[in-house]
Amino acid sequence: MAVASCDFFGHIETFFHYRKSIYETSDQTIRTNRIDLQLFKNFVNNGGYSIIDGSTIMDFQYFLKEKRNNAGGSINRKIFTLRRYAQHLRLIDVEAAETLPFDSILKIRGGYKNRPQALTCRQTQRLFVNIDRSTILGIRDYAVYSLMYLAGLRVGEVHRLDLESIDLDLQNLSVIGKGNKVRNLHLHDELRQVLTEYITVRSTFYNHADSTALFVSKKGNRLAIRTIEDNFKKIVTRTDLGAHFPVVCHTLRHTFASHLNDNEVDILVIQSLMGHSTPKSTESYIHPSLQKIRKAMEKLPAVIFMNKLIEQGILNLQFQGSKPKRE
Repeated sequence: MAVASCDFFGHIETFFHYRKSIYETSDQTIRTNRIDLQLFKNFVNNGGYSIIDGSTIMDFQYFLKEKRNNAGGSINRKIFTLRRYAQHLRLIDVEAAETLPFDSILKIRGGYKNRPQALTCRQTQRLFVNIDRSTILGIRDYAVYSLMYLAGLRVGEVHRLDLESIDLDLQNLSVIGKGNKVRNLHLHDELRQVLTEYITVRSTFYNHADSTALFVSKKGNRLAIRTIEDNFKKIVTRTDLGAHFPVVCHTLRHTFASHLNDNEVDILVIQSLMGHSTPKSTESYIHPSLQKIRKAMEKLPAVIFMNKLIEQGILNLQFQGSKPKRE
């Protein structure tokens, strides 16, 4: 047996209402899940599939991999969304929903192999220097991206910040993360100064008094996630970073974790700062710098031994005379 496609897609709105009302799922997660379901719906409709069964789902995986060139992590997430939706269909007794095989699909290993990388300290400095702080919008944007790099916030977490989320006197920042989990972060002096500068000019924004949001747009509305991402893209475009990977807002969060790791901060501390449930989630964000890798390689026993021989003049690696011939 299988579920008819019309029955499968007929309960999407009740699914999201249930997730939002009972589980208080964040708006960002709801948007992502909606995109995933719409993508699967378009695939089914365009492919003329009348039923949803194992073959349909496998074809969808092939489509994601071969046509859209999705990485394993992206495919895993889409299948996870469909698995959650299938569980909802079983819960409301949709006919034949128990036959949906989403739970039988194995997670793709190495799904995060192509994850975003971290910027070096020099690249990070160059990026922030290219934010024009001589304008009110520049001061606002500098504060937005500082929260991502200096506190490790997600773009959605910055978007949700309210004025009352910040206590400059107590140097405390209250962040609402995934699953509406709240974490309190310390505002160190540099970040406190950046936010103080922004709050000073916030009163010049149109209709600022009518909004509880910390970051507001030119029209006085809560600053949208899309606007934050688009503005960052413009900054990256005009900055010569020399990065060999796409630099997006989330790169700042990766960079935050990686720079802490380079400075020997315990992974459990980094986990707490980033709002992760387990250290495993934190590991995917940590990218040791080339400098740290070089230092690690220098600690190899064989390298230490050879360096001592060179220092004592016993081993000479300098070629004298003509270069050796290649055979």
